[in-house]
Amino acid sequence: MSSEQSAPGASPRAPRPGTQKSSGAVTKKGERAAKEKPATVLPPVGEEEPKSPEEYQCTGVLEIDFAELCTRWGYTDFPKVVNRPRPHPPFVPSASLSEKATLDDPRLSGSCSLNSLESKYVFFRPTIQVELEQEDSKSVKEIYIRGWKVEERILGIFSKCLPPLTQLQAINFWKVGLTDKTLTTFIELLPLCSSTLRKVSLEGNPLPEQSYHKLMALDSTIAHLSLRNNNIDDRGAQLLGQALSTLHSCNRTLVSLNLGFNHIGDEGAGYIADGLRLNRSLLWLSLAHNRIQDKGALKLAEVLRAFELTHTEVVERRRLLLEKGTQERSRSPSSSRHGDSKTDREKSQMVGISNSALVDKTDKTQTMKTPKGLGKKKEKSWDLAKKEEKSGSGQSPTQGTPKKEDATKAGKGKVTIPEQKPSRIKGIKIGSREKRSILPESELVEATEVINPLLEPVEHRDGKVFMPGNKVLLHLNLLRNRITEVGLEGFLATVQYQMQFSKAKSVSKGPVGLLWLSLAKNFFAPQCPAYAIIQELMLPRDPIKAKLREDEAMAFFP
Repeated sequence: MSSEQSAPGASPRAPRPGTQKSSGAVTKKGERAAKEKPATVLPPVGEEEPKSPEEYQCTGVLEIDFAELCTRWGYTDFPKVVNRPRPHPPFVPSASLSEKATLDDPRLSGSCSLNSLESKYVFFRPTIQVELEQEDSKSVKEIYIRGWKVEERILGIFSKCLPPLTQLQAINFWKVGLTDKTLTTFIELLPLCSSTLRKVSLEGNPLPEQSYHKLMALDSTIAHLSLRNNNIDDRGAQLLGQALSTLHSCNRTLVSLNLGFNHIGDEGAGYIADGLRLNRSLLWLSLAHNRIQDKGALKLAEVLRAFELTHTEVVERRRLLLEKGTQERSRSPSSSRHGDSKTDREKSQMVGISNSALVDKTDKTQTMKTPKGLGKKKEKSWDLAKKEEKSGSGQSPTQGTPKKEDATKAGKGKVTIPEQKPSRIKGIKIGSREKRSILPESELVEATEVINPLLEPVEHRDGKVFMPGNKVLLHLNLLRNRITEVGLEGFLATVQYQMQFSKAKSVSKGPVGLLWLSLAKNFFAPQCPAYAIIQELMLPRDPIKAKLREDEAMAFFP
């Protein structure tokens, strides 16, 4: 029986004598599994498409695009794109039978506990939180990245997947380990994003070089910038103040700037105040939780009321007045008759030529004028400037040299500004040596009057020129600094001056000064008389409190 049963099992593929059948069977299965396993693993390994992120076309869905680009860049573990968590609504217990059945089910209760345990660990995983517009995955409105390092490769991925987000409005980075190099890469990324991007928040990212001012460049489109908790000191405040404004340049787009929780002292506050002298776009400024004392507080209070122009500011103001007078004469036919007769004859011969050709021709002919004619032109421009200044500025004779040189440049009649988009005329940089393009003179004069505070009406007192001060800043927060009653007196004088200014000037014709001022938690008693007066004067100016009072009045007298 044994031989008959074993005979059918004999075959040409039988194992050699001396080997057991069981081992032969195991060997065959192992060989078969070894042959089949590479067939399932090799195709993904051999694919080359995920290695080329440049060829990927973004879909506009951040979750899909970011995951695909990370895979193609070689990331095996990368942050997930999730909706920003919202506060949960208050729990209202219900006694319905369905809920009782759900809670009593042991299988569901076990799964719920497992999910809650996993959610606690998932909370600490890096994520990209987003806020959507109307729950549409293609309409990402804000991006929040917190607590994990953003490397340069991640910024490269963002440069690919963020531009298709047409409704992106804000980017928030909190403790993401930025460096000066990655900040430069991030700034280069911003122009690629949608034109709706107006808010940038970089908090908890101290930089050795403190190059945050690069976010406020002249070509920047950021309107709201938050730089809290970045260890910004007086050196960083100096760079930020220069980015706000200098004598020849000014930021025109920034509306709010948050510098709270930094290390800015009196010197840094002075630099910020210098930036506010000629800046007329910033409406909201926070310097809360810094190290500002009385000297810095007095500097800030000074620029918010009438302040004296420096020598260089007076020289620049007269240069602008000369340029403005030259432009007005070139537009007015009656005034042009009193000019150089040779120039009038040439202008009459060039009727019908384009504006640009006219300017070029005038430019060439004026370089060929005799010294006598040029002297008349200078003398007339100088008289106009003296008339505008009312001959009471009390300046030294040495100021005449730069004015005459500037009059020669302005007398050429060439109206130029840097090349920019028509919608960005407000952002022109006066006195720049960059490549310029010709625009209609009427548009330039209107823009110059709006953007350059040096052309505002001034007051002459004791041989000095005083500007009315910055009336555009509406919100100033100096909470928790080191200001005593000495600095408080400076702000009291500022508030009283702005109150008089607002009464003398109609509200509809322009800004009237601070509407909200926070000086609490400083080095003075809350019962200080000066502080009480400031509170009393600012109370009717605060629009929020005024609205609350109106609502209360309507509640009592419907």
